[in-house]
Amino acid sequence: MNWSGHWHGYGPWTGTRHEYGKEHLRRPGPAPDDEQTRTFLAQTLPPVQTGHALLKRNQTTADRTWTVVCDAVDWLKKTCAVNPPYERAGSPSRTHVMVEEKAHYAEDALSRGVDVVWAYYIKSQNFVAYSVVCCPNHFHPGITCPLPPS
Repeated sequence: MNWSGHWHGYGPWTGTRHEYGKEHLRRPGPAPDDEQTRTFLAQTLPPVQTGHALLKRNQTTADRTWTVVCDAVDWLKKTCAVNPPYERAGSPSRTHVMVEEKAHYAEDALSRGVDVVWAYYIKSQNFVAYSVVCCPNHFHPGITCPLPPS
């Protein structure tokens, strides 16, 4: 896959499984100015389709806009360090993939224009989700860049 672009980071969002399950709040409507889209844009919930994050211009920041893939992956790793996955005490098996394995996958995927989402439960039993979205986006080529890199 041949892709050229940059990346935007979104999140982390932290909340309950119930909140995360409100998919109607995680999807824009069919028109840019309809009520569903306005509700979607006002939410901090991560979108169902990652490329729709690019519509959330008020959640796009210069410090989370990258032109070098390693910088985007570093942000994922740092965000994970601040919000580590829950590990059940005495569990004989891991309940999640190790950070370095995820980082390796993220670097490869992002380089090919594939969005990356890290989402899991944390010790508080809340759910955390954050993503790096490719811009331009393969699946939403009509969504313009919310903040071109400087």
